[in-house]
Amino acid sequence: MTRIFIDADACPVKDEVYRVAGRHRLVTFVVSNSWMRIPQSPLIEQVVVDDGFDAADNWIAENVASGDVVITSDIPLADRALKKSAVVLGPSGKAFTGQSIGMSLAMRDLNAHLRETGDITGGAPPFSKKDRSRFLNVLENTLQKLRK
Repeated sequence: MTRIFIDADACPVKDEVYRVAGRHRLVTFVVSNSWMRIPQSPLIEQVVVDDGFDAADNWIAENVASGDVVITSDIPLADRALKKSAVVLGPSGKAFTGQSIGMSLAMRDLNAHLRETGDITGGAPPFSKKDRSRFLNVLENTLQKLRK
């Protein structure tokens, strides 16, 4: 049965995941480096990992399996989850795939280099209502496809 893993520390769509996962009666793991308020539900399990570098990512990568869904904006975690045949969605609704992950990793490395050299500043654009709506639609469609 499909399970959902949320890389929760900086995830802006946790509430949306809780609603959709609840409708589908799916177990959801909320993985973070610190305690956070989550809804009381037997289907939602909070996993607090130690503060080690990538501890939350490592826990997700070690526990995810084929057919599970991972919600993350962390590209290296997305790559690790895809290698375990999980479905990976970014908070804006972007689906990571085996075909797109290589380019995503390369762009991540390029942008990190450009930030280090001062050629670009700032980060990603602000999260919008359109991103939230797209995410909800993609998550719902993904879960329906996995059920078939």
